[in-house]
Amino acid sequence: MGRATLVAGDWGTSRLRLFLCDADGAAVDTIDGPGASEARDRFAKLFDSLLIDWMSQHGPLPAILCGMVGSSFGWSEAPYLPCPARPEQIAGACVSLRLGRVRIIPGLSCRNRLDAPDLMRGEETQILGALHLDPALRRGQHLLCLPGTHTKWVLLDEGSVREFLTATTGEMFALLSAHSVLVSDEPGRTGSTTITSDAAFSRGLTEHRRFPEASVLHRMFEARSRRLSRDLAAADTAAYLSGLMIASDVRGALELFAATGTVHIVGTAQLASLYAAALNSQGRDSRSIDGAAASLAGLLHVHRLLSRPVAMHGT
Repeated sequence: MGRATLVAGDWGTSRLRLFLCDADGAAVDTIDGPGASEARDRFAKLFDSLLIDWMSQHGPLPAILCGMVGSSFGWSEAPYLPCPARPEQIAGACVSLRLGRVRIIPGLSCRNRLDAPDLMRGEETQILGALHLDPALRRGQHLLCLPGTHTKWVLLDEGSVREFLTATTGEMFALLSAHSVLVSDEPGRTGSTTITSDAAFSRGLTEHRRFPEASVLHRMFEARSRRLSRDLAAADTAAYLSGLMIASDVRGALELFAATGTVHIVGTAQLASLYAAALNSQGRDSRSIDGAAASLAGLLHVHRLLSRPVAMHGT
């Protein structure tokens, strides 16, 4: 194990993940902690308490953090950097705390394809990590998909984040599954957001492809009507609904961006596989990059950019 030189952390709304990294960027230890929503008004105290053992073993270490730790209710607000934004600009806009010992990566903002303001916080670090893990993304134009509660569709242009579009697919699916009668007759008690049937999910993709022009709002009630008519098993309803919603998300994004080539998916293995299947059903190839690996790679990349020596010029 190499000597620890850095603490890197992804502090999301519901979860904190801290990595103790050596000089080569390898994570030699990890700590999980409460998310930003639970850490309100006590970020500094909580951060210090989690790092007691690491600091006792390795002494004071610099830290680089991303996510909701930089939100309006976070440790210190890191403003949204407008797009287009290059990695160097994102690193340069980091907020510095504790005399530079702690840095917080800013979010990004843009005017999206629908001429509306759009925002991201945390995903920009995954994008930076994807650029580092796959150097081919630094050349030409590429469409990225970062699936999650708020799925982000991102257009890269010569290594710069040119623009993006947010789809609330994950949030809407969770709400409809748990708090509507589409999936269960007892919402709030038996509704499930777990995809347990690949066949039912694929059926949702197929049904969307039969009538691609139909709005997803005209299709979602099928989850209930097919279940009640026994055309669909109750246990398969959530997967079917997910297929309809993700297929609609994918089709809308592909039409808006009109991007060609492989779509790069950055996220968890489960979500990446669902979006890959939806893209495949619409004739598009995809390549997946692990979201956690991308987050850590992005954090380390920003740290390296900030650690570059400043060139001195004679007068």
